[in-house]
Amino acid sequence: MKYMICLFFVIFFFQTSNAQLLKYFEEKTLRLDYYHCGNAAAEQFFFDELIEEPFWAGSETKLIDTNGYGNHFVEVRLEDTGELIFSRGYSTLFDEWKTTPQAQATDCCYPESVVIPFPRNKVVVSIISRNKQGEFGKKFEYSVDPKSHFIKKEREKLSVFDVVNSGPPAKKVDVVLLPEGYTIDQQELFKSDCQKFAEEFFRYEPYTENRDKFNIRGVWAPSKEEGPDIPGDRIWNETCLNASYYTFGSERYLMVNDFQGIRDMAGNAPYDYIYILANTAKYGGGAIYNFYGISAAHHINETGKIYIHEFGHLFAGLGDEYVGGVEYSEFYPTSVEPWEPNLTTLVNFDQKWKSILPEGTVIPTNSTQKNQEKLGVYEGGGYVSKGVYRPAFNCLMNNLHNIDVFCPVCNKAIKGMIDFNCK
Repeated sequence: MKYMICLFFVIFFFQTSNAQLLKYFEEKTLRLDYYHCGNAAAEQFFFDELIEEPFWAGSETKLIDTNGYGNHFVEVRLEDTGELIFSRGYSTLFDEWKTTPQAQATDCCYPESVVIPFPRNKVVVSIISRNKQGEFGKKFEYSVDPKSHFIKKEREKLSVFDVVNSGPPAKKVDVVLLPEGYTIDQQELFKSDCQKFAEEFFRYEPYTENRDKFNIRGVWAPSKEEGPDIPGDRIWNETCLNASYYTFGSERYLMVNDFQGIRDMAGNAPYDYIYILANTAKYGGGAIYNFYGISAAHHINETGKIYIHEFGHLFAGLGDEYVGGVEYSEFYPTSVEPWEPNLTTLVNFDQKWKSILPEGTVIPTNSTQKNQEKLGVYEGGGYVSKGVYRPAFNCLMNNLHNIDVFCPVCNKAIKGMIDFNCK
């Protein structure tokens, strides 16, 4: 009898949770492609097309984003009542480009995309963005009729394989791995690199203790030539995603401009997060919150740490805690509290890690030898030496050398995002 009662509650809970999604959506994806254009002073969004994709891997219960991370939010509201039924925060490569010197002198467009569960009824999809003061404003709006015959269904079908299979996508964090610069005879190399990614990924806490909450899948797509572009060395290769080093002039910054092309490949599998393995030994990579991550698959010494560092950006919205290395100007205005959980300008530190500081911690915290093992508020982070503070003297979001752990603040943020995806 006790077994039957427990079984009843498990079934009831599953059906109730699933009903939250199915009340408004079908279990597949609607993708909205657009162009993100502008310069250092202004931005605009231009509609491209709607695409139906066969899977929805996201939570069936956490339909509204309560984390508050990202420079943009996609919001979905019922057209007839205005009820908010879905939202997600994210950031983009354009957000970084507009802080570069080039953006002061010219306009530029980036192809971007958002995905939502496929709606059952007419909805309005909006994109709201933060301004330099950290305030949100609506930038884009588009009415969607899910019965429209203009929703594109054609797509290139690619082979998908499991790397780690822990259970149903709706209850797990689903990571899809994509190949960049692997030629047609290197499929087995890519599969091997996917296994190595998983092995390295689960070497680090808090991922080790949460291994059973992750699915990892690979999608195979060959490139005509091997390895990404390296403009500084005059190397230009024809690859499936057209990744390139020297993004924004930084040699080690390896990125892809065409996010829609990334989505085309990723949509062959259920996924929450996209990570690209580049067939190169050259140090480098990059990642943007709820956008995508990428890094070299064959760097001699630090491949695993690069994976973990970049995935921290992609998954938990963690900011870089180091100083220098980029051409950004005023990426973190000191008059505004950053949204990243591991950075602060002390404008609104009460919302950050103040509550978990050891009693008597001096703010800011002096970087003396005796303090270097303590949680604190250390000046220097977000690429600048003054005005931005980090929680630890060192962390995997700061220096990959001589460190193998996340600080308590980053660790907490990662665990929180795992729970958000899985509970």
